[in-house]
Amino acid sequence: MKNLLEIEIGEVWVEGEVSNLRRQASGHCYFTLKDEGAQVSCVLFRGHAARAKTQPENGMQVRVFGEVSVYEARGQMQLIVKQVEDAGLGDLQARFEALKRKLDAEGLFDPSIKKALPEFPVAVGLITSPTSAALQDMLNILSRRAPWVQPVLYPVQVQGAGAEHGIARALEQWGEPEKHGLPEVDVLIVGRGGGSLEDLWNFNEEVVARAIYACPVPVVSAVGHEIDFSIADFVADMRAPTPSAAAELVVPDAVDLRARVERLSQGLKRVVDARLKHDEMIVRSAKRALMPRDAERALREPIMELDRMRQELASAAGLEMQSMSGRVKELTLLHAAHHPEKVMQRRSERLDHAKVLFEMAGKSGVQQMEQRLRRLSSLVKTLGPDATFARGFSITMDAEGNVIRKVEDVEAGDVLQTRLAQGSVLSEVQRR
Repeated sequence: MKNLLEIEIGEVWVEGEVSNLRRQASGHCYFTLKDEGAQVSCVLFRGHAARAKTQPENGMQVRVFGEVSVYEARGQMQLIVKQVEDAGLGDLQARFEALKRKLDAEGLFDPSIKKALPEFPVAVGLITSPTSAALQDMLNILSRRAPWVQPVLYPVQVQGAGAEHGIARALEQWGEPEKHGLPEVDVLIVGRGGGSLEDLWNFNEEVVARAIYACPVPVVSAVGHEIDFSIADFVADMRAPTPSAAAELVVPDAVDLRARVERLSQGLKRVVDARLKHDEMIVRSAKRALMPRDAERALREPIMELDRMRQELASAAGLEMQSMSGRVKELTLLHAAHHPEKVMQRRSERLDHAKVLFEMAGKSGVQQMEQRLRRLSSLVKTLGPDATFARGFSITMDAEGNVIRKVEDVEAGDVLQTRLAQGSVLSEVQRR
């Protein structure tokens, strides 16, 4: 196959759209060239890549010159690219630019309408895939930086046909959380990990952009890697280069907060100490200026006032520390109660309980049907012909098997058949 392709086809020009671009540390580039009906794997080795005037990018429409070959290890046909030319923007990139211009003209990107992120959020909503590595990264960072913050997950599909509608629905429902049974959150993070332009395309759909624009809760867009840009990034109140960076943006660092509180505490202490020293200097000056017999009387109230201020300051500082400590404990308990693992555990318990109720209801229904069947069987036996025969009754029929109900139904000479409980009797009518 390799020899046949290289000899019979050899070097060709191929035009298509670049996707699934992967640049290796070695300098080699691997990508797929596609159009509406087919695709082919391509490799651009380091030497040709260094000399290429056009570097391939995802979504770019290019013309490449290369040699058709077979990668024997996988049995896969591929194109060994030697030259790359820009053939214009690809279809996806063109759609991206068109929608970007449209929404920008409508004012959806206006910096003046973007909402500020809360400085100290208590609950953070996460709109992403429940099985993604991006979710675990965000949960780890939120737990490490701000353990008092409660993360709340709205699981959605972030890739594939129709995924944009699930993302938009999550944004719309969190705009009215009470109506849809969702907890209130202070800020939303919507996004996913990296991928190709096609993988990230759901975040370039108009329905997602308009849902972000209409959401009353501040939205942080975290789609792909730092080099990836989506329509959602331009509409959101804040764009984060990665989901991990988004988690760092929305919550403060507990270590920094502790250091800030310590600095404020030290600054307050310096101000209070300076004020006390100043007042003490005034008191000493007054004591020196007054006559000895009047000094005690003149300084009695200032000294008592100074002692009172010291006591009130110490008491206020203690109460404030107790209040802050209580708040931290309260937030810690709230976080533990609403952690996704706890929520899933409670839902599993409700599911087990529902399963038991369903089994009990099924058994009860079967028992009721069995009892009804027995009653009907007994009734059939009681009302059936066999029971009638057993009580001494019989049925008389003519030769054709028609039941004789009155004397007028027979004539002299007719042959009759009489069915009894056990057997039957044939008879002839002599008169009536």
